[in-house]
Amino acid sequence: MLIPSYNPGPKVHDTVRAARAQWAPVWVVVDGSTDDSAERLGTMAAQDPQLRIIVLPENRGKGAAVLEGITLAAAEGYTHALTMDSDGQHPADLIPAFMRVSQEQPDAMVLGKPVFDADAPRLRVNGRKLSNGWAHLETLWAGIGDSLYGFRVYPIAPLVRIMRNQRFMRRFDFDPEAVVRLCWAGVAPINLDAPVRYFRNEDGGVSHFNYLRDNALLTWMHTRLFLGFVLRLPLLILRKLR
Repeated sequence: MLIPSYNPGPKVHDTVRAARAQWAPVWVVVDGSTDDSAERLGTMAAQDPQLRIIVLPENRGKGAAVLEGITLAAAEGYTHALTMDSDGQHPADLIPAFMRVSQEQPDAMVLGKPVFDADAPRLRVNGRKLSNGWAHLETLWAGIGDSLYGFRVYPIAPLVRIMRNQRFMRRFDFDPEAVVRLCWAGVAPINLDAPVRYFRNEDGGVSHFNYLRDNALLTWMHTRLFLGFVLRLPLLILRKLR
């Protein structure tokens, strides 16, 4: 499994420990972090042969970090990768269940469908509905439960192929664009409920979400994807009718 990480705050240690308690191996891609998390994670890895830390020299974005990890994984013979965030928001205890479903249906992608608690920021909860609506349209309602939730299992080969063929999907736009393009490639989604937690600053929570910058990025992404959808519409209709 793969954890991309950029200046993650103190929750990263608990996240990695929880992941390791459920699965092996666990790889963390440190995406040019400027805090001391690379050193601290390196200390953890020195005591755990099933924990690998991959350090990128500069911040390239979440998608680029995932691409680095899955490219290395493919070279070592791995066929699937579960991704989760480093900030403690994703449920490590569900890793075995997600991996089991992926093993049973290896041609599919297994997507976490977030279950929010009462403390979840309303702006984040309601704002994702717009991106999900676009993703449904762009895939002709292929069954994506949530386009933004990063707790999911990808088949590596088609994802690497898609990312190598274009220059997008390297930053915050990675998660939604990945599921849309994988649907276009014929990779079916399987949705599993998964709780998500939002931590306050005083609880060690860290967020790099920038409302204006990242929504502008999502708008540009969905504009591109909609144009791609129009070009692929006859094929998507044909696939829907089968």
